[in-house]
Amino acid sequence: MSDQILRVIVVLAVVSVAVLAAFIARKLAKPVHPEVTVGEVGDRPGVVLFTSTDCSNCKEAIATLEGASIPFREVTYDLEPHRFEIWDVLAVPLTVVVDGDGKVVDAFSGVPRPKTLTRAVRTAGIEI
Repeated sequence: MSDQILRVIVVLAVVSVAVLAAFIARKLAKPVHPEVTVGEVGDRPGVVLFTSTDCSNCKEAIATLEGASIPFREVTYDLEPHRFEIWDVLAVPLTVVVDGDGKVVDAFSGVPRPKTLTRAVRTAGIEI
């Protein structure tokens, strides 16, 4: 095998590993949402799920909450855009867990993991 072909193979292997590593890192990275400030949402403590009608991940987030038997209030951008401004919501789905004092216990961008969500709900004093 010529030296030139060997170099091409090595370069392709290095590029392939780099692309694979970037793909895996992107899949594992948790979406980050800026800090959420509490606006008027009704009874507290509670879970608020911000969604929009054209969001496929929002349906999965709803299914996660329902599957864990966690009561929540859905705020849809198409119906209540002013609540998105009050809470500074920039991306959906966003699940916010609020305790009895109106303090945000945790906020989850994307589809929350059931175990982590359940832990935050218990910390907020919400009975499941």
